[in-house]
Amino acid sequence: MPVVKYKRVLLKLSGEALSGQQRFGIGPSAVARIADEIADVHKLEVEIALVIGGGNIYRGTEAEILGIDRSSADYMGMLATVINGLALQGALESRGVYTRVMSALEMPRFCETYIRRRAVRHLEKGRLVIFAAGTGNPYFSTDTAAALRATEIGADAILKATKVDGIYSADPLIDPTAQKYDKLTYLDVLERGIRIMDATAISLSMENNMPIVVFNLFERGNIKRVLEGEKVGSIVM
Repeated sequence: MPVVKYKRVLLKLSGEALSGQQRFGIGPSAVARIADEIADVHKLEVEIALVIGGGNIYRGTEAEILGIDRSSADYMGMLATVINGLALQGALESRGVYTRVMSALEMPRFCETYIRRRAVRHLEKGRLVIFAAGTGNPYFSTDTAAALRATEIGADAILKATKVDGIYSADPLIDPTAQKYDKLTYLDVLERGIRIMDATAISLSMENNMPIVVFNLFERGNIKRVLEGEKVGSIVM
């Protein structure tokens, strides 16, 4: 069994990661690929929790156009994360990974209501836990939910999956001169306005000394490399 650097982690995925080549919705091939990678690292006996965004189903920025107030829009986004969580749960369980979806909003017909001690117990029993519906409150992003849940469950690190291989001074997909940072402090991120996670999530992580590893989700094997301590992506600590 390979030696792993992190024993308990929270993996933060964007909703767009589940859409794949599609512009919106849930792409079966994208979900299958992510589930394959997570199932593979789960064999390392690492305790894994996830927070998934909902941008592939509903974007809060569209609310103003539709005349929807911010609170209602945020609740709609929370519901989208539950849909994504259930989709990934199905894919993972078909691969033999016992999974629990825990929602910050009560939806007992199809997922558990979030209780911290129960979540930790699921992890200790080798179950993968998907935290859905954000923090359960409007005006907070799924980035903040990830930082909060990671702190609550005593995770060793947040693994922030993106479409680029780390943190850059600008978007490397647009600006070829963008500089990559291998390591930053929380204050570096806040003072330079680097938008890898929102300021609330960064501040919460800083207060609780929670490392954040930012890496490219779309390079196969990267999750495993991060867990095994290889120098992948960038780290904030």
